[in-house]
Amino acid sequence: MQRLRTVPAQGRHRRPRSGLASFALWACLLWAGVVHAHATILLNGGWREAHAGDTPQIVLNEYKAGMLQSFNPALLVRFAHDNARGSWVVLAPQPPWNNGALVLTIYPPPLNKVSVFGPDQTQTLALDDFSAPIHGHGRLAWPLPAAQVGSAPILLKFEPARTLSAPVRFRLQPWSDYLHQDAQWLVFASTCFAVMLAMVLMALSFALMLRDVTFALYAGYIVCYMLIQGIQTGFLFHPLQWQWLAAMAMTVGTAAVALSVAFASLFMVRFCELRRHEPLLQVPIMAVAVGMTLLVLMCCSHIPLLVEVTHALLNPFLMIGAMLLLLAAIVAAVRGSRQAWFFLAGWTPLLILTAMTSAQVNGALPELDWLNDASLAGGAFEAVVLSLGLADRALSLRHDRDRVRRLADHDALTNVLNRRAWNTRASAVLASGPPRPIAVLFLDLDHFKLLNDRQGHHSGDRALVAVAQALAAELRPADLLGRYGGEEFVALLDDTLAEQAMHVATRLCRRVHRLEIPLDDHSLLLTISIGVAMRRDGDDVESLLERADKAMYNAKLNGRNQVCMDPASSSPTSPSTRRLHVVEKRGGSH
Repeated sequence: MQRLRTVPAQGRHRRPRSGLASFALWACLLWAGVVHAHATILLNGGWREAHAGDTPQIVLNEYKAGMLQSFNPALLVRFAHDNARGSWVVLAPQPPWNNGALVLTIYPPPLNKVSVFGPDQTQTLALDDFSAPIHGHGRLAWPLPAAQVGSAPILLKFEPARTLSAPVRFRLQPWSDYLHQDAQWLVFASTCFAVMLAMVLMALSFALMLRDVTFALYAGYIVCYMLIQGIQTGFLFHPLQWQWLAAMAMTVGTAAVALSVAFASLFMVRFCELRRHEPLLQVPIMAVAVGMTLLVLMCCSHIPLLVEVTHALLNPFLMIGAMLLLLAAIVAAVRGSRQAWFFLAGWTPLLILTAMTSAQVNGALPELDWLNDASLAGGAFEAVVLSLGLADRALSLRHDRDRVRRLADHDALTNVLNRRAWNTRASAVLASGPPRPIAVLFLDLDHFKLLNDRQGHHSGDRALVAVAQALAAELRPADLLGRYGGEEFVALLDDTLAEQAMHVATRLCRRVHRLEIPLDDHSLLLTISIGVAMRRDGDDVESLLERADKAMYNAKLNGRNQVCMDPASSSPTSPSTRRLHVVEKRGGSH
């Protein structure tokens, strides 16, 4: 990036009068981006449309004779845009005059070329002029030649614009103040674009990881908005030096506007879940997306008639699409869409700024010269808000996915692992890590059919829930507990010796018995029989369960309410059967 270093910095450096904004990121960015008042030289202005045979001297003479239409250069003014020959503008510095190094700036930078007539030569100012000795970032800049007298009027000619020209304002300021303002704008604009780019990269990463096209649509919308602002502010030309874009800036800008609405429409439909909350508005919004895509194709066709139709339809489609999106977001938010509130928080400020800018083009709000920079700050604010909404959506989707997975893996009644999930996780435990002792317990409630027959299935369900909770409370968090079917439960104890497994199973028997769940009116309590099998070489889940199941049947045959070890798993020092002698609190022995 080249800067003019031959012009001396004269005059005292002045600090900008900065106003304090006080609300969130958008206000902070807006405050950083507003072009604060610097020491400027008062200007008077006059303008008229260009005619055939005009010369610079004729225009200057007419200005001195008071024949030009006067205007205030410090306020935004729009010159005639439908004149095929352009417009003449004369700026007259007012006393006290400054003969030091001065810079004339035009803000916001017009897309058409501006010719400045100096005492020695004529210079053309343009956003896409990469050979200019000075580049006014976010504005057009012209350093007054040393031969220019401080009181001499400045003559400019605005070339005809291919599109609706935006209003501009002029400022003549000392070189040091210009550099300060230029650096301030560069920091502000770079921050805004950096924020938007960071949000785009984040969205694309999530789109790839989550395989969710909603994130990609959001990224496409923000990229298009960045492109629009980059062209309008000239950031893509200076400082980025994208010379390849200069020849097709108008086409790219128009296509980016249409594509931004198309991406925003598709993103909003998915993000706010219109199919669920407001399906009727989904159809017109999708129609807007299709219409904007067709406008992009027409604009890129380079067929003059189609290009003219595109320019004629773009603004109406833009307004209709914006209002439809706003209406749909409000309805979806009212009907329960959490993400719709995020969309409204990011979209509404930008929509208001767009409406104010449109009004400004038609001559309203001439004193609000910061709207152009506010739109850039609004884009960064919207990107952050929508990114927060996407993060919230991702968390909600993950929560829903985890809940569905839990429902799929857990028994609906007892909330322990179901048979499929237990088999899967038990197989993973057996296949993981170095060889180690692993015990499998097969548990079956005694006389459970008697409970269902005499007290009903609701009592049976309550008993199953109580037993499952008691078993889970007795086991370690790492142990796998599952409902195998009916009144049968299974448990896997990792890194557990046979003696330890028998102690655990014994505690489980006692814990179930202490629940004191009656089976009938004769003081018969619900108990459990447990079979234990230890892993051997070559065992899988099925073989372990088969041996534990046989051990459980041995416990049943031996009188129930006891633990039985699979004979093939018994060590010489571990008992193969442990019978419980529990005295019931209701008087009988079991």
